[in-house]
Amino acid sequence: MGQKMLQCAPAIRVDDQPVGIPGPRAAADAETPLDVLRFVMEARQRGGQVALVTITGLIGSSSRPIGTLMGVAADGGVAGSLSGGCIEAAVVAEAREAIREGQPRQVRYGAGSPYIDIRLPCGGGVDLLFQPNPDPGEIREAVACLEGRQPLVLAQVRAGGLCILPGLARQVPGWQTPGWQGETFISWYAPPLRLVIVGHGAESLALVRLALTCGIAPTVLSPDERLLALATTMGARANLLTHSRPPPDLRADPWSAVVFLFHDHAREMSLLEEALTQPWFFIGAMGSRRTHANRVAILRERGLPEEALARIVAPLGLIPSARDPVTMALSALAQVVDGYRQATVVT
Repeated sequence: MGQKMLQCAPAIRVDDQPVGIPGPRAAADAETPLDVLRFVMEARQRGGQVALVTITGLIGSSSRPIGTLMGVAADGGVAGSLSGGCIEAAVVAEAREAIREGQPRQVRYGAGSPYIDIRLPCGGGVDLLFQPNPDPGEIREAVACLEGRQPLVLAQVRAGGLCILPGLARQVPGWQTPGWQGETFISWYAPPLRLVIVGHGAESLALVRLALTCGIAPTVLSPDERLLALATTMGARANLLTHSRPPPDLRADPWSAVVFLFHDHAREMSLLEEALTQPWFFIGAMGSRRTHANRVAILRERGLPEEALARIVAPLGLIPSARDPVTMALSALAQVVDGYRQATVVT
C-alpha cells in the first residue's frame, strides 16, 4: 500500500453506547463530504469535541472508497459511514477515545488487523486515520469551498493536523487520486450534485419528491405557478419561467445536471440552447426517439453544432418507455446519479 504497517491502538469498548448507530444526533445516512464536514464544523462551533475519520487505505473490496469521511462527536453523534454497518460501532468508540486522549491515531480493521473480533464480511481490510478536534478555521474553509461549488483538496498529516490545499496545487497531475504522499494523506472531493428540473406536469413533481428523498436539493423552473408552489412546500427551490430573459438558475458547473420535462416541447428550445452553452455534466430531455429527432432537427436549424446536440441525453431515463410519472422520475434520477458518479470518480 506504499506506507508502513499501521500501529493499531488497543481495542476499545464503550459500555454506555448501544450497538449500531450511536448518539443522539446520529446521521449515518449523511454520505456527502459536505454533510460530514458541516457536522464537524457545527460541533466545533458549539464548543464540542469531534473527530474526523478518513479511509486512507483498503485491502480487497469495500463498500466505501478511499477518502470517505465520517464525523464522530464526543457525545456519540455521527455523520457519515465507512462501511455497510460492519465497523461503525467500533469506529465511534475509537474516535471517542482519540478525542479523550487528544491524539491522532491510525487503525486497521478487517484483514491484517489485530482486532480479531471485528471482521468485514467481504474479507477485506480498511485503514482509518482519526483526527481529533481538527482546526476550526480549516474546516470552515473546507465547508465554504464545497458550498461555493469548488472542488476540495484536503491534506491530513499522519501525526495530526489538516489543511486545505490552494488552487494551484490542484493542477498537479494525479491530484484527484487519494493517497499518501510521504506523511500526508491527500484526498479530493467534488461539490454535491446539483439538479435543475425544467418543465411542468406530474413528472416534474415526482422528480422533486424523489430527489429530496435522496438528499438532493433540486431547483425547479416552470411556467406552472401551482407546480412551483407545491415544489416550494416540499422543500425545493422554485422559480417562475418567463419569456423575457434566460433564468439565472440555468447556469451550471461541472457538478450540475439539468433535466427537461416538457410535454409541450416548443417551450424548451430556447432553454436548451442556453443550457448547451453551460458545462453541465448531464443534460436530459423527456420524449420519444421521434420527438428527440425533431428536437435535434430544430436545434440544428438554429445553428447548434453536432457536438453540442450530442450532449442531450434522450430518450431520458434508464428504464425504456417509462410512462407513469413516478417511474419516469425514478428512471431519470438514476441516470443523473450515475452520471454524477462518473463525473466525480477518482482512480
